[in-house]
Amino acid sequence: MIGEQLVPNTQDALVARAVLRDIRHTPQKARRVVDLVRGMRADEALNVLKFAPQAAGSDVFTLLNSAIANAKQQNPAIRDASELWVVEALVDEGRTMKRFRPRAQGRGFRILKRSSHISVAVSDTKATSKSISRTSSRAQTRNPKRSDKSPLATPVAAVKTPAEKGASN
Repeated sequence: MIGEQLVPNTQDALVARAVLRDIRHTPQKARRVVDLVRGMRADEALNVLKFAPQAAGSDVFTLLNSAIANAKQQNPAIRDASELWVVEALVDEGRTMKRFRPRAQGRGFRILKRSSHISVAVSDTKATSKSISRTSSRAQTRNPKRSDKSPLATPVAAVKTPAEKGASN
């Protein structure tokens, strides 16, 4: 399985997956599409993907249809996609093909043709397990001056002048 498994394998919840490997979309552009449908009902996600202007939308649409078909295969009582939720949608980096483009004075310019692995999981329940513990948004900031736990944010103890040092003795 690509990435970390976020959905628990419990007996009462149906979880069906579909994985698309080495698709020729960059992971950054594929994540834009996948982020649109994560957590939605499967039928609403299909409608969003059908009219998504991004190129990866049609591939994720086909992948979601495959995951829905896998769920129907596991449990024939499921009638249509409105009974399912998209509980997991991941995009991981695949192989990168290295190519060279000729440039001036005999040099070569490197071109990286990226690919991605996309995996989608649907379930009949909306609840997912929180296996990744997220810290607060204030602790995640990159600027140390804005963090509450930063040593720069705490007040510095007052420095005593030589006159004050003599007065305390």
